[in-house]
Amino acid sequence: MIYTMMQACRETGMTYQGLKFYCNAGLVPNVKRDSINRRIFDEHDIEWIKSLRKLRRCGMSINDIREYMNLCLEGEASIPERKLILSRTRERLMTQIDELKESISYIDMKQGFYDGVLSGAAQYVSNLLPCSCSMDRQIQ
Repeated sequence: MIYTMMQACRETGMTYQGLKFYCNAGLVPNVKRDSINRRIFDEHDIEWIKSLRKLRRCGMSINDIREYMNLCLEGEASIPERKLILSRTRERLMTQIDELKESISYIDMKQGFYDGVLSGAAQYVSNLLPCSCSMDRQIQ
């Protein structure tokens, strides 16, 4: 099947401007044109564009994606290099997950403190307000 730009956008979930940017940046190789010079896409293009979106969601930069794409175009021999790029991306994502978990724990601790204050089980103290007894201060 052949897709117009708008059809490709619907199939991939991209905006028209986003897909145009990827095409102009050379991230959709071998873009074909119809008889009146409009971009058209086949199934392989659509699948690659979906992959582009996933790589971007993983936090890969345009340059990293370009490097990855160029390696893909080299064929099977470049698989070890592609795996390295993906491993670096995975490590970065795992670090972000750890940071998010730490942030969620902080929010949970704060929510617990506020629940205690609201229920009367804990005294309200603030690191921003003067306290008459610094030994009773809780971390906020």
